[in-house]
Amino acid sequence: MRILLGLALTLPLAATAKPKRKSPPPPTAEVAADLMGRALADDGAYTDLVELCDDIGARLSGSPELDRAIAWSQSKMAAHGLTNVRAEPVMVPKWIRGEERAELLGDSTRDLHILALGGSVSTPEGGIEADVLVVRTFEELQERAAEVKGRIVLFNAPFVGYGQTVGYRTQGPNKAAELGAVAALVRSIGPDSLDTPHTGSTRFAKEVTPIPAAAVSLENAELLQRLQDRGKTPRVRLVLGSKSEGEVASANVIGEIPGRESPEEIVVLACHLDSWDVGQGAQDDGAGCMSALHAAKLIGQSGYQPRRTVRVVFYTNEENGLAGARTYAAEHAEETHVAAIESDSGAGAPAGLRVHTHESDDTAAVIAALKPYSGTLAALNANGLREGYAGADIGPLSAPGVPTFGIDHDTEPYFRIHHTEADTIDKIDPVLLQHNVATMTVWAWTLADVDVQVITSPTLRGNMPE
Repeated sequence: MRILLGLALTLPLAATAKPKRKSPPPPTAEVAADLMGRALADDGAYTDLVELCDDIGARLSGSPELDRAIAWSQSKMAAHGLTNVRAEPVMVPKWIRGEERAELLGDSTRDLHILALGGSVSTPEGGIEADVLVVRTFEELQERAAEVKGRIVLFNAPFVGYGQTVGYRTQGPNKAAELGAVAALVRSIGPDSLDTPHTGSTRFAKEVTPIPAAAVSLENAELLQRLQDRGKTPRVRLVLGSKSEGEVASANVIGEIPGRESPEEIVVLACHLDSWDVGQGAQDDGAGCMSALHAAKLIGQSGYQPRRTVRVVFYTNEENGLAGARTYAAEHAEETHVAAIESDSGAGAPAGLRVHTHESDDTAAVIAALKPYSGTLAALNANGLREGYAGADIGPLSAPGVPTFGIDHDTEPYFRIHHTEADTIDKIDPVLLQHNVATMTVWAWTLADVDVQVITSPTLRGNMPE
């Protein structure tokens, strides 16, 4: 499918204004500059994030805390002037962590710091005691396949980037189970550690019997590696009480700033309200939700009603299922989504946007078309545009052809505490959060107001304005 995004460089003039307007809308650059100033003078996003983190905390799918956060979010959207505020039902998986312990046995017995991986099954009563086979790569696992049966496999893969390394968490336990392992440990997916394990989801194929799986801290993974390299066979006792309890009711939370001319055309500002059950979900993804909420608030309060509707969507169940993303895309498939922006990589310094369409030529065209509108954010060094991954929750919107955009953060501090007990509000820099709000606000306004044509599917071609 070929996507066409055209941005006319002629900005709205009086001739395009509705008769009821007393004056034509101001040039986009003028509005963007004013909105950026408003964002940098407003600390409301940080105030709300403190409240979310300290009063509610971690918000795993299916938990009472997420239910409270859904109610809280609706009240905040309404209080900040968004309209059509509602919670749209979504069924989500409920997984409970339970007890988790690991102990290195032998001459130097010691506890190992672990976190069960999301979706893990429990160990048998009394736990599992077994020898450990340490491998650094999937290739090494295959080379030593004959040694796997009856053992605990530890994947000790060094972090070379999240996208390149996360497969050891999502796929490793499944590959170990296929070869007869009784449990799996995964070196935490992060660049460094203070003996702090990182959780996250793992997946098993339908034909594979799941085995207990947990993340272990970098320090403990290297300890077991050194023991093996010295010719010793590490032995570990693992106890996990994890269990799944089927599906329960949750919701996506939605609020809007209606468009002045084409309210049926929608620009989505996306984040996910759920988090893992450790830490406070401050960076992942409380900060993204507050950026989206306050961007819409600032646009609504500015008096500059955008041409199209700005819709904030707090998705549920991003961390362990993406049910919120799939449900929203399916239930809103008949609507005209012009673009979607997501913030889900922390609250580090924003550099601009990562841009994604299904065709690289189209992505290059989108970037070129948007470039004239990026100057306002140059003062924050947030005017960059590059091809890249936009975000998990807006991925289903991208499939039918909607251009998607991800806030392009500095993620170096983010992955240090990603999915850990350390993802807490004290790690958020209030000034950088304001920069994130400013970036989201300016790009949201730009996509919602400039002359944009997006062909999302053949059925929409005849319905989009010329």
